[in-house]
Order: sequence, then C-alpha cells, then structure tokens
Amino acid sequence: MRERLRDWVSRFWWLVSAVSVRVKILGMALGLVLLLGSGILWQVRAALTRTLQTQAETESITLGRDLAARAADPILLNDLVGLQKLLTETLENNPDLRYAFVVDKYGQVLVHTFGQGFPRALLDANTASAEEHHHIVTLQTEEGLVWDTAVPILEGRVGVMRVGVSDARLRAAVAAVSAQILLMMTLVSALGVLGTVTLTFILTRPLGKLVEATRRVAGGDFSPRVPRWAQDEIGDLAEAFNAMTDELARADELRREREHLRRQLLERVIATQEDERRRIARELHDSTSQNLTSLMVGLKNIEALCDNPRLRSTVDELRGVASQTLDEVHEISARLRPRVLDDLGLPDAIERLVHDWQARHKIPVDVVIHIGQERLPGEVETAIYRIIQESLTNAARYAQARSVSVLVERRGGDVVTVVEDDGHGFDPSRSLGEGHLGLAGMRERAELLGGKLTVESAPGRGTSVHVQIPVISVQ
Repeated sequence: MRERLRDWVSRFWWLVSAVSVRVKILGMALGLVLLLGSGILWQVRAALTRTLQTQAETESITLGRDLAARAADPILLNDLVGLQKLLTETLENNPDLRYAFVVDKYGQVLVHTFGQGFPRALLDANTASAEEHHHIVTLQTEEGLVWDTAVPILEGRVGVMRVGVSDARLRAAVAAVSAQILLMMTLVSALGVLGTVTLTFILTRPLGKLVEATRRVAGGDFSPRVPRWAQDEIGDLAEAFNAMTDELARADELRREREHLRRQLLERVIATQEDERRRIARELHDSTSQNLTSLMVGLKNIEALCDNPRLRSTVDELRGVASQTLDEVHEISARLRPRVLDDLGLPDAIERLVHDWQARHKIPVDVVIHIGQERLPGEVETAIYRIIQESLTNAARYAQARSVSVLVERRGGDVVTVVEDDGHGFDPSRSLGEGHLGLAGMRERAELLGGKLTVESAPGRGTSVHVQIPVISVQ
C-alpha cells in the first residue's frame, strides 16, 4: 500500500515538474481563482438567499397587514365587491403575491383570488389568534416556497386576512446572480490573479451593502438605500431593493397617518362626550332640579291648604316621590359631570366620588392623594377621574370586592394612579366580556395623553389598575 501511494506521488510530481513555470503559475492562479470563486459563489448564494427570504417574509407580512387594515371597512359595510376589487388590484400590482383571501370569524371564505376555485386544504394551513399581530408559515408548493401570512382584522373580530408570497422571484434572482458570478469567474481565470481580486471585490462589495441594508430594513429602519454599483443583475437587484424600501416607507407612513387620524378622532369623540355630559348635567341641575323643587313647594302649599286627611296623605306621598326624584337627579348630574371637578379640582372630586360610592355600595375605600396644590391640566384631571370612576364601578359590579384602595400621586413629571381591589379578579389576556369593555376606554384615555395603563389581575387574586400619565407633555 505504501509502495503504491509512493508511486502515485512520484508520477504526480513528475507531471508537475515536466511543465513550464508559466503553466505552473497559471495553474496556481487558476486553482486559486476556482477555489476562491467557488467559495464566493457559495457564500453569495447563501447570503442572498437569506436576504431575499427575509425580504419575501417581510413583504408577506407588510402586504397582509396593509390588506387587513384596508379590508376592515368593506367587511364592516358588507361590500364584498369592493373587497374583491381590493384583493385583485393588490395581486396585479405585486408580482410576488400568489394569492389573497379573507376568512370571516366563522371560518368561511368571503372573497379570494383563486379563479379556478378555492383550495380547501389551504384554509387549515395557517391561522392567527386575536392576540397576534400576524402569524406566518412556509408552505411547499409546486412553484416552490410560499410565505403564508395570516393577519387578524380588527383583532380577529371580523375575520382573518391570508396572503401568500412566492419565492419564484427569489429563486430567479439567486440564479441570475449565480450565473453572473460564474461569468465573472471565467473572465477572472483569463485575466489572472489580479483580475480575480478586482472582480471579486466588485462582486462582493455591493452584496455586502445590500445585506447590511436589508438587516436594517428588517429591524424597522426604512431609510437605507443601496447605490447602484453596476449595470448588471446586481444593479437591478439594488434598484429593486431601493424600490421595495420606498414602498415599505410609504406603507409605514400611511400607517402612522392612519394612527394619527384615529387618535384625533378619538380625542374629538371623548371631548364631545365630556361636553355633552357637562351640558346635560347643567340642564339637570339648573332646570330639572328647579322644576322639582317648585313642585315640592307647590305640594307643600296644597298640603297646608287642604283639610281632607286622605288628600293630605296623598300629597305628602307625592312630595316624598318628588324629593326622591330630586335626589336621583342630583346623583345623575354629579355622575355625568361633577361640578366639584371643575370648581375645586381633582382631589375634592375624587373624595366626593368615593364618599358617594361607599354610601351606595357599603364597601370601604382607602384614598391617598398627593398631587400638590397646583391643579393638573383639565384633560388629565378628567381622564384620571373617569378611570377611577370606571375602576370603582367594575370593582362593585363585577369583582364583588370587599375593600378598595385608591392612590393618586405625582412622581416627577408624571401622575400615577393606582386602584386596587380584593375581588374575584379575571384573566387580562381574555378580557373580552361585558365587565371588561371599560378597560379599552380607560386605556384609550391614558394613551391619548401619552400615558400607559397596565392591568394586573388573576382569578381569585383581585385586580390592580396602574395608570401613568405625563403632565409636562400635555401642558
């Protein structure tokens, strides 16, 4: 065995030594070029495949979220024609998009882009729960891989949007770049080591920039742009990447504008609601209360002038009914818009609210307020008052608490409000029932002022509502 190996080595060395130095250098250069070129080809294909897969996944998620946001109105209006048109136009304008369809909350397909009929097996391939922004899976099809993304529409209350982005263009791009690299390797082999180093540098630099920019885009930064390095497939890829980032940036800007409009609308709704409550409370206090008081005075005069005992008893009962109605009107007026909140400020309003609530429900409440002598902005006082009011209502109506504590204090530039009870508690992740609808309004009030509302609870362990609202930013 050793003799045979030694014989093969001797023959190889004889063949190598028999050729000229030029051939040896050429062979070394060609071997280096082939080895380096093979390594570059493998590395570029792997990096480009990962990058484009990330792009396809991002595109699938972006299209799914965009269609889910735009499909909400047609679904709520039962405009299936408009919904079908939306999916068809999106399919025509996005070459990577292979299909799109909408599944309602009952699991039925409302509209789809499959002209030959909807494949039922695709319906169970992916879904998304209400707690998820999206859920993406990879499907193996005859055309290749498809990134299927499911996005809940309005948190899944009206359905789920499903889109599928194919990797056909991904594979075509990888094949095109691979062919270009092989061509470059052939040219480099003819030009030698110098040409190999130069051309491989030209090939790898733009791809490195593309990978770096793609990673930034994957992290949510849509500002990077890749310069077109050459007039070849890599340059086309850079242009395609720049076009993709432009579309993503526009989609993100559109999302931000919609969120801004939603916040403005919500602010107007809450402001209008408070103004209407204030108007109704003022009318109840100034008009209805005075009329009831006049009615009581009139009944008293009738009672004084009446000699019939039975009639006087009836008049006395009517006075009692009028008095009770007057008390109820005062209570409704105070709950709609307590005048003490406008006149004396938040601490006195909270004390009055807690006093009346304890009188109605016979539940002890521990109140601690440390916000200083300076009054808070009106919108902050209103938000804190309504959040405490809603929390006390939930504690009595749903939690069946035995005791409640309320804390309001200033911590730096923020106002912190904590309402705790020892009631039944609940699972915040599943707070969709009637007893928890107020949580959404409480959270929206806090977020409109740049604050944050956190609910900590568990079945049988009570509930803690923690609100933090910045004061400086709203002044």
